[in-house]
Amino acid sequence: MILESRQRRFLAEINIIPLVDVVLVLLVIFMVTAPMLYRGMDINLPTSASNTIKPEIRAVLSIEKDQRLYLDKDQVSMVQLEQKLRVLKEEHKDVSIYLRADRDVPYGVVVQVMDGVKKAGIEKLGMVTDPAGPERVADAMTPARMK
Repeated sequence: MILESRQRRFLAEINIIPLVDVVLVLLVIFMVTAPMLYRGMDINLPTSASNTIKPEIRAVLSIEKDQRLYLDKDQVSMVQLEQKLRVLKEEHKDVSIYLRADRDVPYGVVVQVMDGVKKAGIEKLGMVTDPAGPERVADAMTPARMK
């Protein structure tokens, strides 16, 4: 009788493919059933003749690198800007202006535009900027930019 010298080797790795299949099936089941589980209360809302919530009117004022002005998508001159903003203010009392200026536009031009917005009687003026991530802050702090 010859003894078989083969030893039985055990597989020490866990097969996770069936586990992934089960998890994906459960995910699909939860995604389908979750919207059905939420049930709000059935109520009859009263009607009102006046609407107390007014939609906010927003306009975007852009200054390009070559100092061209745009009110939303329409190009305007500095002279036309104040007139158009006054008309916008008369039509919508609670108008907001968002100012987008290229970083290479001289500061004096931006101040002139902001002054025109204030002269038109618009109180809400916001500045649009790009968010500064860690890489942007590092770029801004390099000695070449600080000169």
